[in-house]
Amino acid sequence: MRSRVLCGMAAAVALLVTGCGSGGSAKSGDAGATAANGGASSAAAAFPVKVTDCAGKETVFDSAPKKIVTSNASSLEMLLKLGAGDRVIGTGFPPGKGTLPADVADAGAKVPVLGDMVIPKEKLLGSGADLYVETFADMGGMGGGMGTAPTAQEYQAAGIKRVFLHSTACAATAPTTVRDLTGVEGDIKSLGQVTGTSAKADALVADMEKKVGAVKTALAGVAADKRPGYFFFDFDAGTKQPMAVGNRQVANAVITLAGARNVFGDVDGDFKPVSWEDVVARNPDWIQLGVRNRGSDAENKKAFDDAEKFLREFPATKGLKAVQEGHFVRIGSEVTTIAGTRNADTVQQIAHTLFPDQVKDAQ
Repeated sequence: MRSRVLCGMAAAVALLVTGCGSGGSAKSGDAGATAANGGASSAAAAFPVKVTDCAGKETVFDSAPKKIVTSNASSLEMLLKLGAGDRVIGTGFPPGKGTLPADVADAGAKVPVLGDMVIPKEKLLGSGADLYVETFADMGGMGGGMGTAPTAQEYQAAGIKRVFLHSTACAATAPTTVRDLTGVEGDIKSLGQVTGTSAKADALVADMEKKVGAVKTALAGVAADKRPGYFFFDFDAGTKQPMAVGNRQVANAVITLAGARNVFGDVDGDFKPVSWEDVVARNPDWIQLGVRNRGSDAENKKAFDDAEKFLREFPATKGLKAVQEGHFVRIGSEVTTIAGTRNADTVQQIAHTLFPDQVKDAQ
């Protein structure tokens, strides 16, 4: 999603979510359960592979898909990182300029855009895909302006199977608070099983675990009551009413692993509109200036500057502790709130900013 206007609208209608229930306990060879629970290793997974949707309904893959469509840039990036990008024939919510990491940016730019937002129903069903990777759980949950979602029968008639990213598609009504990246790692392993790239998936997850583990070790001596309060300021979602990230959102895990305390960590769900009075009452020690990548260093700097300027001048926020002390974190929204391998890098970067003496290195 290239525009925060879009992201703010999507958040207001449950961005990256629809309701979901528990898919049951993880079983060997069940990629969907692994994604939901962040459980068993996907090493050497063999077909057939089973995945589950948010309600626990199973889909079986007897072989790796050959033509894949992704719902947005998050799932596209995962597939590119897995080495399955050559099978992606289209995407919705395409990555904006500069948002994909350098090692996959060129490949990502070549993927046809089937929809600037949600892919229109007819275009998706007529794409020729045999797999649709769904970040949002159900396009119908995105509101009438986004169009009507295909039915299960229509997907079946078109020969399209679906994989859901549990860490985002099922986030809003997840049964427990998200404090780590096992859900994201499970999604990566699930996609690895389905696409036959499990070895690469395991390597990506191992790298994430190494980075996060290093931060955990460095911050082991920081007591719970010494964790600074942290507010993710979603600047591009609008300034009239702030949008908080709740305890089911990926960002809550990133913030927690980085040694901070999400000041809206008591909010059940992923995104929730709050008031500036709520923000003032929680008086965060640090504020992340959440802006989307504008495509260049200069434009990104301007966006961060604009977000900081707003907080320094807005009557309700200029007296906040974080604003008074200049405790601003300049890390983009995508790598904080959208599931992917770079969440681990963000953990390192935030931890290094908040605890420079303990966490010496950051990506």
